[in-house]
Amino acid sequence: MAIASPGATLRDEQQVIGSIVELMKTEQQFLISADADGLSTITPNKLQLAQRAATLSRVRHKALGAAGFPAGEAGMEPWLAVGGNAEYRDAWNRLLELTREAKELNRVNGMIVNRQLGQTQAALSELRGPGGGAAGVYGPAGQTMSTGPSRRFVVG
Repeated sequence: MAIASPGATLRDEQQVIGSIVELMKTEQQFLISADADGLSTITPNKLQLAQRAATLSRVRHKALGAAGFPAGEAGMEPWLAVGGNAEYRDAWNRLLELTREAKELNRVNGMIVNRQLGQTQAALSELRGPGGGAAGVYGPAGQTMSTGPSRRFVVG
């Protein structure tokens, strides 16, 4: 996809990152309520949007390189100073704001996942009992599993 200006994709990038932000907010609610089914509906959409965002940024990076600027995020400020306009500057700033919001949501969602993982691990440890054995855990046939060495007596 060839573009005339590094600023040409900014509106599309804003839309995609804005959609990711909204999905991440929904994801956060699903994480808080431990709604695994809800989470499973979000993941494919988030992946598709992330791929679209990566494609758009690659197109912008190529346009920056073709215009003689660093072909990456670092090239936007110099390009805006020379070849940009107020509309592109505003669009770039909004894109940066949305990206920061997405990063923060990702950080918080990760903390929620880690907290829930810790709680799950603590519950499993409690079920296993002291020393990590299977105290209080039921076997596949419904019997309590023993924790230590058993003594079997042979009669006869």
